[in-house]
Amino acid sequence: MNEFNFCPKCGSKKIQFVQNKKWICSDCDFDLYNNVAAAVGLIICDADGNVFFEKRAKNPRKGFLALPGGFCNPDESAEEGAIRECFEETGLHVEEASLKFIASFPNTYEYKNFFYKTCDIFFEAKVRLENGENFLDAIRADKKEVSEVVTKKIASQKDIDDLPLAFDSAKKALAVWLKNKI
Repeated sequence: MNEFNFCPKCGSKKIQFVQNKKWICSDCDFDLYNNVAAAVGLIICDADGNVFFEKRAKNPRKGFLALPGGFCNPDESAEEGAIRECFEETGLHVEEASLKFIASFPNTYEYKNFFYKTCDIFFEAKVRLENGENFLDAIRADKKEVSEVVTKKIASQKDIDDLPLAFDSAKKALAVWLKNKI
């Protein structure tokens, strides 16, 4: 998993992945930790209580459903990342004051044969709609990221289990969200 052929500092072939957490090079004493990346997801409902999902337009898990979200940028809080990611992917403006922490879960995100360990942080959020705008009509999906948008009623664990979700962490977050709603 996550193998390098050469040390990025000295070019040696003696780089090794050790303790399931870092790469070391015995030739130049280089260490590179495989630190966990922060990622965010938002649970957003329409006026009828349906949860908004994106169908992923790219790998990993292309064609599966996901909550709006993504990786946090350097020097960005989880809340800032969630608001930015939602706007970039959907064009929806999240009301910052509406963000409510739901849960966080570990996840593995595979991209181009490289495995990223993440801590996925989930929030419930409300979006700002202009002039009585319809929720789905307000969405301006980034077609590179989102092939389709759908809403689904989530009233039971079976509803969650039946969803073709891209990531198990989203399934767990929806379960916590549903439990808190009941």
